Amino acid sequence: MNCILLRFILACLLLPCLWTAAGAQGVSFPDLGSTIPGRKDVSYLDLARMVVPDLAAGKDGLYEGTLPTKMRHIAGAEYDGSPPPTSSLPYVAVLDIKVGGKNRLTMLFDLGQSPDSAEGFAALALYDLTGKPRLLDTVNVAVDRSTYFRDPGKLAVGPGDDAIITMSTHFNSSQGYVITPLILVRNDRFELIDMIYTFDENVCTHKRTQDVAFQSIADGQPYAAIKVTVTDATVPSSESCDEQQPPEASSHDISVTYHWDRAASRYVKDSDALDDLAAENAKRF
Repeated sequence: MNCILLRFILACLLLPCLWTAAGAQGVSFPDLGSTIPGRKDVSYLDLARMVVPDLAAGKDGLYEGTLPTKMRHIAGAEYDGSPPPTSSLPYVAVLDIKVGGKNRLTMLFDLGQSPDSAEGFAALALYDLTGKPRLLDTVNVAVDRSTYFRDPGKLAVGPGDDAIITMSTHFNSSQGYVITPLILVRNDRFELIDMIYTFDENVCTHKRTQDVAFQSIADGQPYAAIKVTVTDATVPSSESCDEQQPPEASSHDISVTYHWDRAASRYVKDSDALDDLAAENAKRF
C-alpha cells in the first residue's frame, strides 16, 4: 500500500504537466470502466485486460491484477526486469496517435515496483480499434521508479506519424532524477530513438533545473528530424547557507538533432552533447 500511495503522490505532483499535455495533445485519464468514444461495445478495461488479463475493480477505486502478458523492454534485454506479482492501478493514461497514416491508441500502465531491480514496471500498449480491437505491441518503458507520458506526450514526425515521449522519475528531498525515452512507432511496433537523462536539484545555495523541449523539423526524409533541447538553468538562493557562496545565475541550452538515416533505417544523433550532460550529472548524484 505504501508503494501505491507513493505513486499516487508522485502523480499528483506531476499533474500540472500531465494536464497541460492533455489539453494540448490529447493525453487523458479515463476511468477503466468507461467505454471508448464511438465504441459502446468496448471499454478501456477490455483493452487493459489484453495486457493484464485478470485486471478487475478492487478496493478504493483501484483496479487490481496479477502478472501482465510477457513483453520486451524498450531499451533492450539488459533492462529487462520482472513485473510485480500484483499491481494496483491508481490511473491509466491514454493517448491517440498516428502510425503510417492510421489511427492508433496507446495506453500507459504504471504497474509498480519491479521485484528484481530498482526500476518500476510500466507497460506501454498499442491498439488498433478498427473492427475488433487488437493489441499490436506492448513494451516495458520503465527506466526509473514512476513512469508517465511526458509533455507533450507525442510529437508529429510526419503527416501520418507520431513519436511518443514518456518519462521515468524519482525524487528525494533535494534532487529529482528524470529519464525521458523518445520512442518511434513504426510498422505498429515501438522502437527506441534515445533516452535523455536530466537532473534537478534544490539546495541551500541554489536551484538548478534541466527542462527538455522537443521540435520536429521537416528535412525531406520519411521521418522528420527531431531536435531535443535541454535548458540547464541555475538560480542562486538568497538564504543564509553557512558561509557557502551561491553560484552565479546562468542558463544555457544543450541541443541534439536526430536525423532519419535511410541506410540504417533508424534515427541517428548529430552529437554526443546529451551523453556528456548525463555524464556530468552523474558526478553530482
